[in-house]
Amino acid sequence: MSPSATERPVVPLAPHQFWQTVYPEGTFDTAPAEGFRDLYPAVLPDGRQIALPVRILPGDGSRAVASMIVNQASFTVEDALSDAMAAHARAYAPDVVIGVPTLGLPLANGVARRLGHERMVALGTSKKFWYSEDLSEPMSSITSPDHAKRLYLDPRMLPLLQGKRVLVVDDVISSGTSMLAVLRLLRTAGIEPVAAVFAMLQGDNWRAVIGGHDASLVSRIHGAIASPRLSHGGSGAWFPAQA
Repeated sequence: MSPSATERPVVPLAPHQFWQTVYPEGTFDTAPAEGFRDLYPAVLPDGRQIALPVRILPGDGSRAVASMIVNQASFTVEDALSDAMAAHARAYAPDVVIGVPTLGLPLANGVARRLGHERMVALGTSKKFWYSEDLSEPMSSITSPDHAKRLYLDPRMLPLLQGKRVLVVDDVISSGTSMLAVLRLLRTAGIEPVAAVFAMLQGDNWRAVIGGHDASLVSRIHGAIASPRLSHGGSGAWFPAQA
């Protein structure tokens, strides 16, 4: 059972304790004057909170993000995220949901099921012999900047997507580079998504990147939760970055 707002959990949490509990509203201070330490409390639309670990980004150690690893989360947390994502998705009445590998796939399943769909369409990063390089795009992410891979669309899935209202689902949008690869791949196939829904919007850097591809899409990108990029404030404290 989740603790009440007055029965605050012991912090710092151990690594395996993150992403496991949906805490009641008010469990954690969302704007502590002393800054954030080991965790950032992300807030769901209904006010409940999910504790995310603060991870220092590569470089000089002055920047960090609140991390969300869906395949390490409890089913309770995954369900809460999927519920909130599906609520955003319903406004666009999508015909089909596209899942972005790897961590976007279970969320795409969850969203598609909640929308009453019989299936979703998964993009892939492993090339099958019947795939075409013409339906692929290089992709990297903030968590794996040195491990670029290729994103593929199975050509057999095209009849499910062409002429349909397509919704893209992924776990996190941060720099926007992974989502940009998805959009470029879909545009190659003649597909422009009606919206994109994420478990978490991480900072705002992605807005300029996506806006450069399609300015109208930025307002149609939604997240179940959001977190800022963080700057080191000394004495182990982290504060929302100004830029």
